[in-house]
Amino acid sequence: MGLDAWITVAVVLAMFVALLRNLAPPDLLFVMGAAILALTGVITTKEAVAGFSNTGMLTVGFLFVVAAGLRETGVLNHVGMRLLGSSSDDRSVLKRLAAVVIPSSAFLNNTPIVAMLMPVVVDWCRQRRVSPSKLLIPLSYLAILGGTCTLIGTSTNLVVHGLMLQHGLPGMGLFELGAVGLPYAVVGVIYMLTIGRRLLPERTELLEQLGNSRREYVVEMLVQPGSKLLGKTVESAGLRNLHGLYLIEIERTGDLLSPASPDEVLQASDRLVFAGIISSVVELQKIPGLVPMADGLSGDTAREQSHRRLAEVVVSDSSRLVGRTIREADFRAAYGAVVVAAHRGGSRIESKLGDIRLQAGDTLLLQTPPHFARAYRNDPAFYLVSDVDDYRPFRSHRAWIAGILLCLLIVLMATGIVDTLIAAALVAVAMVLTGCISASEARSSIEWQVLVTIASAFAVGIALENSGVAGQVASGLVEATRGFGPIAALLCIYLLASILTELITNNAIAILLFPICLETAALLEVDSRPFLMALALAASASFMTPIGYQTNLMVYGPGGYRFGDYLRVGAPLNLLLAGVAALLIPWAWHF
Repeated sequence: MGLDAWITVAVVLAMFVALLRNLAPPDLLFVMGAAILALTGVITTKEAVAGFSNTGMLTVGFLFVVAAGLRETGVLNHVGMRLLGSSSDDRSVLKRLAAVVIPSSAFLNNTPIVAMLMPVVVDWCRQRRVSPSKLLIPLSYLAILGGTCTLIGTSTNLVVHGLMLQHGLPGMGLFELGAVGLPYAVVGVIYMLTIGRRLLPERTELLEQLGNSRREYVVEMLVQPGSKLLGKTVESAGLRNLHGLYLIEIERTGDLLSPASPDEVLQASDRLVFAGIISSVVELQKIPGLVPMADGLSGDTAREQSHRRLAEVVVSDSSRLVGRTIREADFRAAYGAVVVAAHRGGSRIESKLGDIRLQAGDTLLLQTPPHFARAYRNDPAFYLVSDVDDYRPFRSHRAWIAGILLCLLIVLMATGIVDTLIAAALVAVAMVLTGCISASEARSSIEWQVLVTIASAFAVGIALENSGVAGQVASGLVEATRGFGPIAALLCIYLLASILTELITNNAIAILLFPICLETAALLEVDSRPFLMALALAASASFMTPIGYQTNLMVYGPGGYRFGDYLRVGAPLNLLLAGVAALLIPWAWHF
């Protein structure tokens, strides 16, 4: 290999290490990688920025707005609530979820689908006393499987489509991937109803908390000066017998009273630490004279505090909050909100609230102003799980318009009357003009980090192609599978993409492996389309880790899962789908 090839390999390996160690956000790493490759002359400046005009990337941006419009009008939330209401057990819920989630995620971004249905599923679990851990991983997996059925089902498909057009190849049809995607979905549903259902954990600690909620939190409350609680014992103040809640300790002027005795007399500025479920936390907020620690120090009037609401959020993997303590994050200045309580991955966090260093997947209970859900529902810092008091400011009077616009998008794309990018742009603009979503909400719904990562990754893909690295990898792959035919090479590419997409962003893997697919097909003297379809399917199918796909991360905290749960349930599914791909891809797209 020449100098350009070695520089490219060094840059790609450095990015992989940085991504695996979470040293910097993916978008920053790929922009830096593209800049270094341009600076060293491996690619030109024009090639470095070519991804920002790619049709696949731009289509993804417009579809974020379309999905947000459907979310704001509450279309899917309404369907989900009506669908699950009469289900008798988790198996029947799983069947009904499959009937809604797979068709929906075939045409919508997976993230809002999971975000809208997650509270519906958890509420059903609470009412039927079923552990959410039996249903939330399946919810994420169903959304991923649905995304493999159509061109617009996931951003990865659109990225591969854009690359195909860029290389002068015919792009994907709207339903072309369905030739394998639909069998994928059928096999995945059967697996989740049988083997996968048995492998799913049943978190008994979550089930115990489901008297009225989903997770156990640690909550810090302050006894206000002048409160009617002053001079009363813990028991006489009614703080001993709250359902689903218990007083862990009292901190008083630096002294720690633990365990808290029921006969302990409350004093002004006592810090009370409780542990309990959400419904009890809500009741705790209603006790006069008790306020969250942060609120007690803020100077807010009682009138101002009375207008606040409670909301649960999950810290995202790309959040700027990750690595900062709650005190450093300063939620009041940034969001006008107060962190009331926190929960992490199946267990309580045993430390003071302000000292908790936030991690991706942490679930926070926030006391917020009334407009918080609408203002920050699309904020990339976290995923909004639900307002605790069920306050959802949906634009339900525009739901019928959003439904018509979605149908219009599907018709335009299926018939090919207009280009995919133009169709997505027209419907996105129509969502704003018809009041399904405001212009500011439309702008904030676009996940800019995703778009920048995709656009910058194109430059790295061009470098792999221009420098000859892709050709070298393809030659090695062909040599290793010599005598077994193109199917063996296809399976190797599928497995490689499937493993790598569990570790770093799936869009980047699709872009990086795209030139290797082309070179492998050229060396084998066969059509490249089967390899490219295998790449799109494998990069989209991420089941083995919570970090491989953002819907997996979204259900991580609310389901009380552990990292190994995804590997145990997802690894057999990944292998099963690899077998389906090896059988059906050569049949659907001939070599």
